[in-house]
Amino acid sequence: MAREKTEREIQNLKNRLQDLADKSFQQNVFTFTGFLGLGDQDVFWQEEAKLRYAGYQLWGGCENADRLIVRFGSPDTMGYEVPFPIVCIHIRPLAQKFADELSHRDFLGALMNLGIERGVLGDIKVGEKQAYLFCLDSIGEFICVNLEQVKHTSVKCTITEDYQCVPEEEPDVVKIQVPSLRVDAVLAKVYNMSREKSLELFRAGKVYVDGRLCGNCSRQLKAGETINARGYGKFTLRGEQGETKKGRLVVEAAVYR
Repeated sequence: MAREKTEREIQNLKNRLQDLADKSFQQNVFTFTGFLGLGDQDVFWQEEAKLRYAGYQLWGGCENADRLIVRFGSPDTMGYEVPFPIVCIHIRPLAQKFADELSHRDFLGALMNLGIERGVLGDIKVGEKQAYLFCLDSIGEFICVNLEQVKHTSVKCTITEDYQCVPEEEPDVVKIQVPSLRVDAVLAKVYNMSREKSLELFRAGKVYVDGRLCGNCSRQLKAGETINARGYGKFTLRGEQGETKKGRLVVEAAVYR
């Protein structure tokens, strides 16, 4: 579970974002944050109006990434391009036959045991007894040399550019009936919980819409928006499919478990 940041940590992140934007704008260079989780992304969006003068882009190494890097600088105005400093590492067992069934938590735990800071690690895409890790290029070689075991399984790590092999998370496409597109109503229906339970998630600051903390439970959702509910997963609202005879909306959502 993600630890809540202190006010000092939040202010330090705001200062860091401002410093990176200033450096990019004043020196005509691209600057990068580390990987930002949902809480840090929300801090960025809080400050976005103060930072947009520098130009920016968010990317995590693959489509639908949860953890993202902010790059300050615009190729259009700067006249050149610098790619995001992200590499993809394939983590696979030395002996597939004897490998454990490994979870996201297993891979992350093994990486954190190396003394690595969370900010250098992006998404971990888990496949059958293997995983693909997105991380900063500055730490890639260190991980390949030092990550030798995950749980009880001996592993080999190699940097790869074969992104076709990265497991794509296939969502469950569901159709639900809701009285409106209020985010609390849609959230409750997608995860089959009571409205009161969904409201608890809002009060606890666990609901994000497109990377922004959502404190307004009556917010109307739009097609294409992605909702993250910490502890439950995320889903993307695909849009309205019609209306029932009783006036309830039929909407479609792609749910990632």
